[in-house]
Amino acid sequence: MNQYKQVSVSSQVFEASPHRLIQMLMEGGLERLAQAQGAMARGQASTKGELISKAIGIVGGLREGLDMSKGGDVAQNLDRVYEYMIARMLEANKSNDPTPLVEVSGLLREVKSGWDAIAP
Repeated sequence: MNQYKQVSVSSQVFEASPHRLIQMLMEGGLERLAQAQGAMARGQASTKGELISKAIGIVGGLREGLDMSKGGDVAQNLDRVYEYMIARMLEANKSNDPTPLVEVSGLLREVKSGWDAIAP
């Protein structure tokens, strides 16, 4: 089943537009955050750490993809939001508190809803 899922995701990435790739990254980030909360609730420290690390990598990738020279204030504001999200995820991992993960999930959903409203 996992192999099928990997092949399915790989083919979606290969065929996706740049707009859709960003949506997929955000969806993946939200999924990892939810999974990390579950792992935290179950006391699975190593799994929680791995999932938070993956979510940090996704948000870092979104941040690196910003075009600061063309994006103006929007890119600068997103950069600060992504930086804040990363700091909050690190805090959640360190403190083993799900509250920052819930906050980051809300922020990422808000950014995603704006992105979703943009035509590809």
